[in-house]
Amino acid sequence: MPTTTSALSVPSAGAPFEAVEIERRDLRDDDVRIDVAFAGICHSDIHTVRDEWGPAHYPIITGHEVAGTVSAVGSAVTKHKVGDRVGVGCLVDSCAECENCKNSQEQFCTKGSVGTYNAQNYDGEWAAGGYSQQIVVTERMVVRIPEGLELDEAAPLLCAGITTYSPLKRWGSGTGRKVAVVGVGGLGHMGVKIAKAMGAEVSTLSRSSAKAEDAKGLGSSNHIATSDTDAMKAARGSFDLILNTVSADLDMETYLKLLRPNGALVNVGIPESPYSVGAFNLIGGNKVLTGSNIGGIAETQEMLDFCAEHGIGATIETIDASDTATVDAAYERVVAGDVRYRVVIDTSTISPSA
Repeated sequence: MPTTTSALSVPSAGAPFEAVEIERRDLRDDDVRIDVAFAGICHSDIHTVRDEWGPAHYPIITGHEVAGTVSAVGSAVTKHKVGDRVGVGCLVDSCAECENCKNSQEQFCTKGSVGTYNAQNYDGEWAAGGYSQQIVVTERMVVRIPEGLELDEAAPLLCAGITTYSPLKRWGSGTGRKVAVVGVGGLGHMGVKIAKAMGAEVSTLSRSSAKAEDAKGLGSSNHIATSDTDAMKAARGSFDLILNTVSADLDMETYLKLLRPNGALVNVGIPESPYSVGAFNLIGGNKVLTGSNIGGIAETQEMLDFCAEHGIGATIETIDASDTATVDAAYERVVAGDVRYRVVIDTSTISPSA
């Protein structure tokens, strides 16, 4: 039989959150039921519920930074058992049969991976995300949260952690490398922590010096205000790798000038306007302008293990959702950049009867 659980739902674009009861499917043979403890608020959640990335399917329950414990498993589950500390990120299913899935890149499933929310499962039902007290997910998409990581600090790693870890690993953040992170926010603060733990010399780039001290506390050795023309000129040719975590319409050519020859500028933010880059700004210096999209399940587990080994969790604010207006207010604060640095919902406080 399906189970009933409490969740936070948005009934239509621009509407406030409501606490509701929803049904989670009965366990299939390969399913894991998770009692959700914490769910991080990602800017992607906000873009989606506000129809900023295209039409959303309402009512919608967002949340793809999910941490909790296993409460039940299907008869064929072998990877997880009741009581395990686990997490779910941006995906809840994929075909498991295509080349990309077999290469542990489920996010690029040729059949189409199933997102944790605002996506249809293969059976046609719409996925409901992690702003809820329970979630049911196929075991292939569930990762283990290592001891040493608190569940609340681990939840944002399921998106912000893997979104920054994957490109830093791929493009060579490590000892002897100079890495710059654009933006000191929900994504950027994790980029700084992870790049530092990988052994790189890390700098941060932001519009002003307002977060300079915070950045140093996260692991940055140098903070550059991008509004300071002289400082930006002095930084030209300084970095092997730049990770751009913001969604603002930045002048890519300005940032390409900061790269050393053979350097890479990797974008994980999604701006409203297309990038415009002259070919000579890439050819001159063999520079790379690229993007990165989360990571596969195996790499997500690798990231969690890395963070546990190095004592890295997200820097968070935890909120009580018994008054749904608190979640609405948190969304506004995220948009305003007034969060240090990730908001996490204590899902035990969701109460439809409040």
